[in-house]
Amino acid sequence: MENLTLLWESTGLYNFSGPQAIMMAVGFLLLYLAIKKGFEPLLLLPIGFGAILSNIPVAGIADEGGILHYLYYGIKTGIFPLLIFMGVGAMTDFGPMLANPKTLFLGAAAQFGIFATLLGALALNAVPGLEFTFKDAAAIAIIGGADGPTAIYVASKLAPELLGAIAVAAYSYMALVPLIQPPIMRALTTEQERSIEMQQLRSVGSTEKIVFPLLLLLLTAFLLPSAAPLVGMFCLGNLMNACGVVERLSKASQNELINIVTIFLGLSVGSKLSAHAFLKLETLGILGLGAIAFCIGTASGVLMAKVMNKFSKTPINPLIGAAGVSAVPMAARVANKVGLETNPHNFLLMHAMGPNVAGVIGSAVAAGILLSLVN
Repeated sequence: MENLTLLWESTGLYNFSGPQAIMMAVGFLLLYLAIKKGFEPLLLLPIGFGAILSNIPVAGIADEGGILHYLYYGIKTGIFPLLIFMGVGAMTDFGPMLANPKTLFLGAAAQFGIFATLLGALALNAVPGLEFTFKDAAAIAIIGGADGPTAIYVASKLAPELLGAIAVAAYSYMALVPLIQPPIMRALTTEQERSIEMQQLRSVGSTEKIVFPLLLLLLTAFLLPSAAPLVGMFCLGNLMNACGVVERLSKASQNELINIVTIFLGLSVGSKLSAHAFLKLETLGILGLGAIAFCIGTASGVLMAKVMNKFSKTPINPLIGAAGVSAVPMAARVANKVGLETNPHNFLLMHAMGPNVAGVIGSAVAAGILLSLVN
């Protein structure tokens, strides 16, 4: 009987708790959204599965000695987000942005949501039960850039205890771009503005594409060294793609490397979705602030494009301003789709890729500014 009692007490059924069951349900919900709805499946699937694994009682998969505990070192040290940034850089074409450099302003404007949310997070300290430090607020604010790796990188440096909630919020809102952005875009533009057809972009030569990442890296090194890890890896990946002499390395960065790291990163984030770390009032605050940050970023990009259109010699469709958030290439596709709804002959995809790529740079720069302010 004593052996049977010990065996029973070692089972998951005996050790299961309500909070663990809730978090496993959250994990299954993320799997449902990834598989059935197609919301950011490359990240939400491993994150959801990691959440399930980390909440299995007794197994200790996310505790010291467990595989998820050791995988998390890739986030804790910043290695995984930086490697993903290199892969994203290898998949990025700066051509549309270089063909229309004005779109850099749209990528910058869309980052306004980050700094507005920083103030909002600090203001939430007035709510009983909520207490965000400046580091916490800075880590939460970066969600507004709609850049998952950047959000994870900043959170791992400033607020590791909030990493799970911040990562889930960042990737959830990135996945919901097709649902969140169109109503904001339609509300801030007229039908006439959405119908604006932009001039065809000029052809960008290979020399420009090679020089730009090098110039960007030098400017970052001189002006904002704290952003150099993110920008540097992004520029390395882009240079490998643009130069044309290391095709094997470029393809490896775009495929095998980024795929492997994505699996590990997702599982590592999921390991932080344990019941004791996630089921807090702060989590609801983070999810709410993340939504506000994303909406403000979208709106500020559209409004900046409207202003630029007033003063530009060539027409600018304000819809491409929404692509200033760095959800590549989804935000650009959404801008193109909304434009086609109003004018079937209005193809904005390549025009929207300019601010979309600029948004990736903008979010990395914003992350560097926040890291400089806090440290």
